[in-house]
Amino acid sequence: MPVGLIDDLKGKAQHLIGGNEQAIKDGIEKAGDFVDSKTGGKYADKVDAAQRGASDFVDNADGRPETAPAAEPHVAGEPPVPGVTRQPGL
Repeated sequence: MPVGLIDDLKGKAQHLIGGNEQAIKDGIEKAGDFVDSKTGGKYADKVDAAQRGASDFVDNADGRPETAPAAEPHVAGEPPVPGVTRQPGL
């Protein structure tokens, strides 16, 4: 998809969401519960992840840039996390 189209769709979504955040989040929750009930919870982890993503989009639809989650520090014996430095002795 061209970037301009994505930005246009995001702008339209932000406009539609404005003032209706809680109703939309309630709908997201009900839709996920419906899917879980129809699939016997077989895909509950994926449904929950989709619900979180959709709710996060609604929360961040005010036009502010989303903040990246904090990276976890490197633990000895595990591959290092790019961009994260760990101080000796920690």
